[in-house]
Amino acid sequence: MKEYINLDEKNIDNEHICCAIGDPKHQEGVEKKKEWIKSKLKDGHVFRKLNARGKIFIEYEPLETSWIPVDGKNYMYIYCLWVSGSFKGKGIGKELLEYAIEDAKNKKMNGICTIVTKKKKPFIGDKKFFEHFNFKVVDEVNDYELLALQFNDKTPPKFCENAKKMKIKEKDFTIYYSNECPYVEYEIKELSDYANKNNIKINFIKIDSLEKAKNAPCIINNWANFYNGEFLSNTILNANALEKILK
Repeated sequence: MKEYINLDEKNIDNEHICCAIGDPKHQEGVEKKKEWIKSKLKDGHVFRKLNARGKIFIEYEPLETSWIPVDGKNYMYIYCLWVSGSFKGKGIGKELLEYAIEDAKNKKMNGICTIVTKKKKPFIGDKKFFEHFNFKVVDEVNDYELLALQFNDKTPPKFCENAKKMKIKEKDFTIYYSNECPYVEYEIKELSDYANKNNIKINFIKIDSLEKAKNAPCIINNWANFYNGEFLSNTILNANALEKILK
């Protein structure tokens, strides 16, 4: 029988958070991610994982307090649902999602939503998986789509108007990021070192509040790249990847 664990104030320090398990270079990012989760527990943030050593979890919270540029009333927002490696194909993803759906219903919410892309991209949910559970597209910006499973006929959520810009004024390479992902911290340091050594200017803009997240100039979960004022991607970059883009 599968055993699941929900992180809380009592167990979070002793439990792993699935991502970056055992990789020393990402441990600072793991600690910052845990601190972020702790700060969000009061908002109804849920991090539920399989009690196993692997990347098997779902993370969600009420849309009103979620660090995502999506607007809506009384919806739950899914940040991430990840089942990897040998754990795939065992119904775990289904059980995690059904738990979140039932949780949203028990809390008398109007529905539950998440962001996907028309063509699968890293760190973004699988559209086909959610569609299997009757999630429908309720808004879109470029390749990004907002999916929602509505429990009633209330107004569906939508992307904030500022997020639809997908442009900024700065022409230098610019990265928006937050500590929602444990991989972010190490890559920010690596890119900072690369930029300093190669005399390249990179603007790092940290999203560290709900207000900043809701007012982001693009669709962002935990990372967004801009160059010459244009949105490039949500892909977390290392130095090699950045070098290829700049060339």
